[in-house]
Amino acid sequence: MQRSRFARRAIILLGTALVLASGLRAQMPNPYGNPIPLEKAKLVAAAAAAEAQKNGWTMAIAVVDSSGDLVFFEKMDGTQLASLQLSIAKARAAALFKRPTKAQEDALAGGGVGLRILKIPDAMPVEGGVPLIENGKIIGAVGVSGAQSTQDGKCANAAATLVH
Repeated sequence: MQRSRFARRAIILLGTALVLASGLRAQMPNPYGNPIPLEKAKLVAAAAAAEAQKNGWTMAIAVVDSSGDLVFFEKMDGTQLASLQLSIAKARAAALFKRPTKAQEDALAGGGVGLRILKIPDAMPVEGGVPLIENGKIIGAVGVSGAQSTQDGKCANAAATLVH
């Protein structure tokens, strides 16, 4: 009985180690860089807002630094109130997980082990958060919310292309 309890614990620990190891390999290779400065964050937000206005969408736009802390936020008139917090959460998730939130959305939609995303702190499995990469390093992320998630993603991607 003692042996089977030990064997179960060993299997659980081994399984946990394998999941963690596979998650580390799946990270984007980009290291974190210096945090995005305020003036650049404003330009990123302006690019997202321009894309939204061009399409007639009202959006909340958040830009966070490389550690996921808010640097700049703007909300267009008429944007649904829930989008304020959602845009910040999308930006934060994109910075912390080093990948667009669309990847988390796709993992969740795939079901199976992808459902674990629901229990990961700070995960945001909804498109609209994109890391900002400059000179191969993540300097922050942009999060956009206010329309359909694909439209949020379009605005976030338009903003992310501003940073090189």
